[in-house]
Amino acid sequence: MAENHYPLEPLFGKILSPFERFLKQTTSGGIVLMCMTLLTLIVASSPLGDPYRHLWELPIRIGAGSYNIEMSLHVWVNEGLMTLFFLLVGLELKREIMVGELASLRNAALPVAGALGGMLTPAIIYFLLNPSGPASAGWGVPMATDIAFSVGILVLLAWRIPKNLIIFLTALAIADDLGAVLVIALFYTRTIVVPLLGIAASFLGVLVLFNRGGIRHPLPYAVLGILLWLALLKSGIHATLAGVLLAFTVPARPVYTPHQFEARLDDMRDAFHKETINCEDDLLRGITSMSAIAENVEKASYAVQSPQQRMEHNLSPWVTFGIIPLFAMANAVLDVLAMPFREVIVKPITLGVILGLVLGKFIGITSFAWLSVKIGLSTLPGGVGWRHVMGAAWLGGIGFTMSLFIGQLAFVGRPSHFEEVRIGVMVASLMSATLGLTWLYLSARKSTVTR
Repeated sequence: MAENHYPLEPLFGKILSPFERFLKQTTSGGIVLMCMTLLTLIVASSPLGDPYRHLWELPIRIGAGSYNIEMSLHVWVNEGLMTLFFLLVGLELKREIMVGELASLRNAALPVAGALGGMLTPAIIYFLLNPSGPASAGWGVPMATDIAFSVGILVLLAWRIPKNLIIFLTALAIADDLGAVLVIALFYTRTIVVPLLGIAASFLGVLVLFNRGGIRHPLPYAVLGILLWLALLKSGIHATLAGVLLAFTVPARPVYTPHQFEARLDDMRDAFHKETINCEDDLLRGITSMSAIAENVEKASYAVQSPQQRMEHNLSPWVTFGIIPLFAMANAVLDVLAMPFREVIVKPITLGVILGLVLGKFIGITSFAWLSVKIGLSTLPGGVGWRHVMGAAWLGGIGFTMSLFIGQLAFVGRPSHFEEVRIGVMVASLMSATLGLTWLYLSARKSTVTR
């Protein structure tokens, strides 16, 4: 058999159906996110802007008696609901590492190399412009790529680009998410309360025991996940990381193997045929028997799906169409009309974010991917040329969700700095989207003509 020089090509065939479902949801979510961001900017720039800002600062208390947590609505979104976003990110990472793009070194090398370059280069550019003082804390802001925006925009050109380019950018964005999670965990933590961190570690240990012990019902994981979140919230480490930790303890193996599932279906098919023969003259008895068999088929179908698959499937629409748009509504509150863009756009923080995301991502992703191919670690996917990789690299500069999230952590108590981050992220994301779309459209058109 001839050697396959395009390792992503056969892989695409294997994961086509689940990938298409994920892609469809991601694309739709990107469109919803764009609309909600635009709507938020319009409201924030209108006479309703001040009441809208005050709405997000309303305190909300959950608990009873002395055991309660009180945070503003804005903080509940950022530290509470966004934990579910990180849970979904963790589930996607785990799936990709086990059976997807990141499952083998050969397949993972290209997107991981691109993601690594796309994180290091923007951070260096930002740090060169902000080498000291409070502003230097924002070096992690331009490191992140927003998967919903970037992949959603890439799919707008799906009819002109290779399918494997979409897989490449998706894998790159997922690897980028892993890097962002590590950056948040290692560099953007407050003062650590060691006893509470120990309690969090014990909860995590119990979750691992649940996994190793074969517990597959979601309720124990949900209860321990909430306790883990509370412990991390009070320990100083950002509470949203509880979502990622929980994701890696959720069982990835189903009760039935494919062979066992097939055998179970054969048994139920035989039972069905036997019942149809025995119950030809007794309709009521036949309906009861059919109902029991149908229930067993449903149980078998449930058993052949892993808890991780079910959780990812059930959680994805809530995060994509609910939590991420809510995050945008809470964090994109920018009065565009009142903002002195001429003054802010040249501020070192804003400039560092823009140059980091637009130029840093493009240079980093392209150069590290090229180096990975040059030294033989990977090959370009089938049908994908360097012009396509460059187009995807421009789209990698769309930072939005994770960039704003890191900006919140980097500039706690410094609203003016975070305002500069917001402007930088939005300007850079718009520039990167425009450059990426234009680049890919023109390069695809050129390749069609030369054929």
